[in-house]
This record gives sequence, C-alpha cells and structure tokens, in this order.
Amino acid sequence: MRGGILMIKTALISVFDKENILGLATSLQNNGVEIISTGGTFKYLKENGIRVSEISDITGFEEILDGRVKTLHPVIHSGILAIRDNKEHMATIKAKGINPIDMVVVNLYPFFDKVSEDISFEEKVEFIDIGGPTMLRAAAKNFKDVIVLSDTADYENIIKKMDAKEEVDFNARKHLAGKVFNLISAYDAAISNFLLCEETYPKYLSVSYKKQMDLRYGENPHQSAAYYVSAASNGAMKDFQQLNGKELSYNNIKDMDIAWKVVCEFDEIACCALKHNTPCGVAIGDSVLDTYKKAYECDPMSIFGGIVAFNKKVDKETAEELKKIFLEVVIAPEFDDDALEVLKGKKNLRVVRCLSLAEGKINLVNVDGGILVQSADDKLTDDIKVVTKNSPTQEEMKDLIFAMKVVKYVKSNAIVVVKDGRTKGIGVGQVNRIWAAEHALERAVDGTILASDAFFPFGDVVELAAKYNIKAIIQPGGSIKDSQSIEMCDKNGIAMVFTGIRHFKH
Repeated sequence: MRGGILMIKTALISVFDKENILGLATSLQNNGVEIISTGGTFKYLKENGIRVSEISDITGFEEILDGRVKTLHPVIHSGILAIRDNKEHMATIKAKGINPIDMVVVNLYPFFDKVSEDISFEEKVEFIDIGGPTMLRAAAKNFKDVIVLSDTADYENIIKKMDAKEEVDFNARKHLAGKVFNLISAYDAAISNFLLCEETYPKYLSVSYKKQMDLRYGENPHQSAAYYVSAASNGAMKDFQQLNGKELSYNNIKDMDIAWKVVCEFDEIACCALKHNTPCGVAIGDSVLDTYKKAYECDPMSIFGGIVAFNKKVDKETAEELKKIFLEVVIAPEFDDDALEVLKGKKNLRVVRCLSLAEGKINLVNVDGGILVQSADDKLTDDIKVVTKNSPTQEEMKDLIFAMKVVKYVKSNAIVVVKDGRTKGIGVGQVNRIWAAEHALERAVDGTILASDAFFPFGDVVELAAKYNIKAIIQPGGSIKDSQSIEMCDKNGIAMVFTGIRHFKH
C-alpha cells in the first residue's frame, strides 16, 4: 500500500460540529502534521492553542460572499485530488506551488436539523453546505492517498493509529470513503426533498434515514434488522423516549406505530390494545382507566403479550391494572410519577413516552426489486350519506365514526363491530368479507354498529348482521351491487351510511 498514517504531512480541518476535534488536532500537531483550516474552525483551533494556518493564506484568496466561497479553489482541490503515484499529477502541482493534502476532516452544516425547524425558507437554504461535500467527495474519490474523516466517531481510532505510528490500510481508507458517500447521498436526498416538497412523486426517489439502533433480530430470530429514522423530517416513531424495559424489537416498533396512530385518531380519551400489528381492542371513555378496561374486555385473550397505547396521561390506578397482565409495551404521551414507579416494577415491560402526534405523509413498501410509494391514508370520509330508509340516531352516528376510525387500521378484509364507544368484535385479514364479518359478529355478542373497510360485493354481510341485531352499518359504498345491501338493510330495519372512502390495509 502506498501512503499511510506516517506519510501525513498536511491536514485540512473544516467542521461545523466541534465535538472531539481538539483531541484530533492535538494528535496531528504532536505528530508534526501541518494543519490548515477555515473560518470558525480556524478561530476555534487557534484559541485552543493549536498551530494552524488559515486557508486564505494557502490559496492567496480571501473568503468572500459571507463565507460561501472559501475552499472552492484549485489549490485546495488539486492538493486533495492529485494521485501520488502519477508523476504527471505530482509534477503539475509542484510546478504550481501546490502542496498535497493528506487528510481531510470535514462535517457538514446541520441541514438535517434545520430543515424541520420553524425557520424561513431562506434560512434553511443557507444551511445547504457546498464546500464541505465538495471537499469530502474529492478526498473520498482519492481515498488511496487521502484519509477522509466525516464522522466524529472515527477520530479516536485515527488518533490511536497516529500515536502508535500505525498505518491506515486500504480497507480502512475505503470504508471511510464509503461513509462519506453514504452521508452525502442522505444529505443530498434531504435537500432534494426540501426543494421538491410540492412534487409528490419526483423522477427519482430520494430517502434520507439515519440508523438509530441495531436490533436483536427482525420479525423472526433468523432475520437480522436495524432501525432507521428520518434524518430530515419529524415523526412519532422518531421522537419517543423509552422510560423502562428491555430493548425494543423490530415487531415492537411496528406495533407501536399502529397502536399510536389509532389513539391519535381521537380527541376523546382513547386506548388501543394491539397484537401482531392489528388492534384487538379499542375504546374511548371518560378516563384512561375506563378506556383501558373497555379495550381489555373486547378481547382479554389476544391482549396478552400485546401493546397498549393511550392518547392521554397514564395515572397510578391505570398502571396498577396494566401490571396485572403480561404486556410487551405501554405507550402514552405522559405518565404520572406514581404510575411510572408501578410500571417499572416489571423490569422487562417497555414503557414508551411518545412526544408528538402521528404525522406521516407517505408510506413506503418494499417489493422485490422496487418500492411502492403512496400518500398516507389520512382522510376518514368523503361525504357521509344515509342510503337507507332508517337513519342512524345521534349516538349511533358517533359509534359509526368511531368504528370507521378503528377499521382503517385493521388488516383487510376488515370488519369492526362496536357499541358505546368500544370495539366488541374485530374480523381481520380474511380473504373474503363474509368470513371477516362472521369472525367479528361471533365475538361481538351485543354489538350494535358494524363498520367495513371496503364496500359489500353482495348483500350477505347485511343479512348476517341482521341475525346479530346490528342497528347501523358504515361502509364506503361503490359496489355495482350496492342495491342488494341497501334492500337488505331496509328489509331488516338497519340504517346504513356510505362514506365514499375505502380503507384497505394489506
């Protein structure tokens, strides 16, 4: 291998994030490396006793345009890009009086953070870094000759190698270069999405996600997994705090997402019990404890080992009830100190505080060789129309809307039966709608309201619902045989409303 840590004569440092930079600069200085730097970094290093040259002294060209132009200069990029084994390259830079730059240490303006802050468009644009990515790309391309550091976490290893007089081998240099392009691709994606925010489906799909944690495994133990969060946008599953319990799993995070989205549908106090990514009990009520008991009663068996989410603060009394059964996760926006103490009594129970409402704008689904992209299902109804002779009562209409809010999170084909602001039976993931209805109605016993995520292709669901004394039905409508369902409702005195919006969840 040509080059190595011992061959470093000149290092360029230009960082926004100053974390650990003094340790690296001190090590470089102690190893006889000349340091050149820019603007704020130059001032910071000098104030802390580091011998450093300002980049304008190297280029002979002062920073201009409020610092927009400082490193964009042939002297800098020639020093970075010159191939050391290429005699012509080396002769050229020597003739021009340009010294090679052997290490580039750069991190970028914090566009990831600023793009989601409440600042003006113009202010956000100023956090788009130009010189930093350009230097990083140049150094990464020439990684055989230039050590490039874009991540503060890599400083310590380089310091150790310098102090031990060890070389940085080809694979290590290549890895550092790869990290540069990994970072810049995400950085550019965030900028692209910011500027193309009004274009829902641009020509190229640019995503910007940062690894939050490695997971023990995926959906099953033989599958590896990691959790990434958006680097450029907010979201509930990005902004949460784990207050207790063992590490979160792949399935925990998927389930948390749906359970939290369900309770975020409601202004009223709401609780969602969820198992295997599907609600098994949902309720609204007068208190957190009341909603939990109602949700639990819908399916006391399935809630075991599941997840429970609330949209209001959890109190001690509710925590005492939650502690009685085995749960994987409890989610809420807040917990009383006493409630948290109770829940922490179960050391493995994951207690999660969600800091923001669900606000996802798009859904991404991987298929083999591609990604499906769609807007979020954030519209509950279009124009509610009563299509039967009987109209639902005011209380029934409340339950119809409640049921529709739940059914949109149930795997299709989906039927939800409710009564008095609580689910009574949930039919989930069946390949035909009558089976989903049978499953929900058999469990519901005294349910009075039925919701369907999609239209009825025949009158058979209504016919079955009549046998279980259903009083009102809500469904999208739109079947060529809607008349069969309407006639069956009229025959049995059932009110039915159409919403005009389907909620398939495959």
